[in-house]
Amino acid sequence: MLPDKSRGFMTFARTLAPNRPVAERVRNFEEFAQSLSPEALKKQAYRCMNCGVPFCHSGCPLGNMIPDFNDYAKDDAWRAALEILHSTNNFPEFTGRVCPAPCESACVLGIIDPPVTIEMLEREIADQGWSKGYIEPQPPARRTGKRVAVVGSGPSGLAAAQQLNRAGHEVVVYERSDRPGGLLTYGIPNFKLDKRIVARRVKQLEDEGVVFRCGAEVGKNVPVDELADYDAVLIAIGSTQPRTFESMQVPGWNLNGIHPAMDFLTQQTRRLLGKPVEGPDILATGRKVVVIGGGDTGSDCVGTSIRQGCASILNLELFPKPPEQRADNNPWPQWDFVLRTSSSHLEAPGGDCREWCVNTKAFEDDGKGHVCAIHTVKVEWSEPDASGRRTMTEIPGSEKRIECDLVLLAMGFTQPEADCFVQDLGVELEKNRFGQAIKADAGYQTTRPGVFACGDARRGQSLVVWAIHEGREAARAVDLYLMGYSDLPVANGFVYDGVRPGYSA
Repeated sequence: MLPDKSRGFMTFARTLAPNRPVAERVRNFEEFAQSLSPEALKKQAYRCMNCGVPFCHSGCPLGNMIPDFNDYAKDDAWRAALEILHSTNNFPEFTGRVCPAPCESACVLGIIDPPVTIEMLEREIADQGWSKGYIEPQPPARRTGKRVAVVGSGPSGLAAAQQLNRAGHEVVVYERSDRPGGLLTYGIPNFKLDKRIVARRVKQLEDEGVVFRCGAEVGKNVPVDELADYDAVLIAIGSTQPRTFESMQVPGWNLNGIHPAMDFLTQQTRRLLGKPVEGPDILATGRKVVVIGGGDTGSDCVGTSIRQGCASILNLELFPKPPEQRADNNPWPQWDFVLRTSSSHLEAPGGDCREWCVNTKAFEDDGKGHVCAIHTVKVEWSEPDASGRRTMTEIPGSEKRIECDLVLLAMGFTQPEADCFVQDLGVELEKNRFGQAIKADAGYQTTRPGVFACGDARRGQSLVVWAIHEGREAARAVDLYLMGYSDLPVANGFVYDGVRPGYSA
């Protein structure tokens, strides 16, 4: 028998569902995550204290009402929990799988104990909704007669399209790939996010009335002038220009065998979907692989390389190894900059394959134009100065030659691939901390009236949860522009009041 709801956090320890065993999961590309039993899930929901001031709300860009859906999960009221979750998050089964859960960093219980398993519960609520048939198409009761073009179908574009369609507008989504989903489909590996999960959401949007035009790249096989047929345009093309060593002129940067991470990951997903691979095959099978970049994309390359049967795997990171616990200058409820080890890193033969504070100096040619080794040096970092900047210094005598015949670059992204149509629209770019992004005001409108931007294309590379937030907020801004008012919801703490007459909260 379960205890009083108000005391669950004093009774139960944080427990996550175990992943499938390493030896089993590396033999295929199926999702590694498993579920707890219904009773064990309820115990995790019982750990939520239903705080009077729930800081988890502020930790989540979407403002998810976390204590509310946890409270329903405690009572097996999955439909009610799902309704609460869907009120702020269009795609909780995505964020429940691939979000790093900033909400958990802000959990009040996390001050003294491990935080509530918010991400896991979010995934389970969404999965219960699908399995029990609670998630159905919700077409609008009426149409406004307005037409909106959404360019890009990643998480930001999908969220915006669903919100705009539910507001009654006719929405057409232009996607250059052969399937909708953006990086949800062709960037995140199948073992983290099964593509059937993405496809069923796309089907829901189609059943609600959203039109998807795949294989349609604006500025190439779709004339830019075609966008003039719409009452508003929303650019949600992401930030997909990879950072490489070309700009730094690292010797050997253009050798064969050195590839952007997304080219590698996209090819593997296409194989799983039975799609033709574009360009020469990038395979880790039998190869000595070095992955440069220690973020999620680097981790995804590690897991994919292992499943392809690489001969060896090494993951290099330029920055220092994070601490095991919060530093004094990183207090709760900030995002905790601590060491996180992904499932992929745990799969590496011999243990964690990461090395920290390693700078790439050159790539070695095997004499035939193919990389055969990488030359590195260890570095140390100064303490942050008043502006937060740290200085990197090479450590004398720490040079190293690492044999490899496949190098995957997972060093982030610098800007949208905007050369094909963005500038033709008369839309400006601006600098940000990553490189460049589409310039837009607080209402998501670009420098051209009636053209809006959201997601990574507007704010630079970020999380799926931020992309969904941006898509929802941009949809509301477009609705305001078209109608003079909007009944679409506003995310908690991120209110755009609008500047047009007739604004309605």
